[in-house]
Amino acid sequence: MKNLVEELKWRGLYHDSMPGTEEQLLKEVTSAYIGFDPTADSLHIGSMVQIILLVHLKNFGHQPVALVGGATGMIGDPSGKSDERNLLNEETLAKNVAGIKSVLSRFLDFNSNEPNGPIMVNNYDWMKEFSFIDFAREVGKRITVNYMMAKDSVKKRINGEGEGMSFTEFTYQLIQGYDFYHLYKNNNCLLQMGGSDQWGNITTGTELVRRMGGENAKAFALTTPLITKADGSKFGKSEGGNVWLDADKTSVYKFYQFWVNATDADAEKYIKIFTFLDKDTIETLIAEHQTAPHLRVLQKKLAEEITIFVHSKEELEKAIQASNILFGNSTADDLKKLDEKTFLEVFDGVPQAEIAKADLENGLEIITVLNEKTGFFKSNGEARRALTANSISVNRGKIKEDFVLTADDLINNQFVLLQSGKKNYFVIRVK
Repeated sequence: MKNLVEELKWRGLYHDSMPGTEEQLLKEVTSAYIGFDPTADSLHIGSMVQIILLVHLKNFGHQPVALVGGATGMIGDPSGKSDERNLLNEETLAKNVAGIKSVLSRFLDFNSNEPNGPIMVNNYDWMKEFSFIDFAREVGKRITVNYMMAKDSVKKRINGEGEGMSFTEFTYQLIQGYDFYHLYKNNNCLLQMGGSDQWGNITTGTELVRRMGGENAKAFALTTPLITKADGSKFGKSEGGNVWLDADKTSVYKFYQFWVNATDADAEKYIKIFTFLDKDTIETLIAEHQTAPHLRVLQKKLAEEITIFVHSKEELEKAIQASNILFGNSTADDLKKLDEKTFLEVFDGVPQAEIAKADLENGLEIITVLNEKTGFFKSNGEARRALTANSISVNRGKIKEDFVLTADDLINNQFVLLQSGKKNYFVIRVK
């Protein structure tokens, strides 16, 4: 077997592991799982590290198991939280579980017939029939309260962060621990992986496997570092909130822009973590970037690779096209290829005005459009001088004073893009 741990280390994807984990992964094909709790109906880029970890696992010949926490999602993981999570109702939970399954299926083929083909499971399937008394007898008996209290996620909450911890959240690590035992018993799963904040929950699982699985039972743990930006701030959010892996929540254009706008220091780190490019290729790219950082070679390659991985090559090309409208050379035809959502995102923050579609039936003289109808210019004289200077464009095409705006000029049957000089934009919305 190739050395997966060595690969994770140079990529910055390794934080810690239990003794014997690396040796186990080198010895034989190993089943390993990562849990995804359904707190929303999709996943955002904060979950990308764990998705990529499962893909690396598969590429190195091991078997990835993706666990969707239909049961644990009913409780909420206290790790890293200072307050109790709001409990989700069953309808919301079912919707979220379906959404997360859909996202994960884009990266791992759960219908594969390969010996190490990925598996997807839902812990609700084995927890739903487990009575409280049976759970207390079979699982609760195995782990002491002292052991559970020693976990950081518990200590922080009990020692003053937030309003303490309910019994419900206190039991979370036991339920997650039992998941590991169940997968060990039924799927021969020997390894649980997750972010470093999950270490306490994961090691409770390894402890349960050893105590419930018999004298030869073995279980391992591996964690990834929590990703931060170079300035120490939390990774995974843009100014507009979470960056999601579904295009209906975060457009491909905004997704692409998130990566292409990474700082040099972040791009150097992210290209190792979030792409599957080999070491030589990445080192060459970093060296090339350092000689001419203004060309942003690293950011562009990072954005290309991860946009293809999450969406598709076709969607990447559309995102690049949309980016070029603001930051490169583009034509009216390029503008017309944008859907409404992407058009509005590209020109987010640009001044807008509305005019009635009826006004365009007989055409509108451009001077009237530039001043009276939109206020883009303060006077007819100012608009006329700009036209004489050849600095006005409509939908990226230069125009003269005799130009008449008609319905034929509409983008998506509702927009017109005005431009004065290189950087002054104005959007007309036609209703």
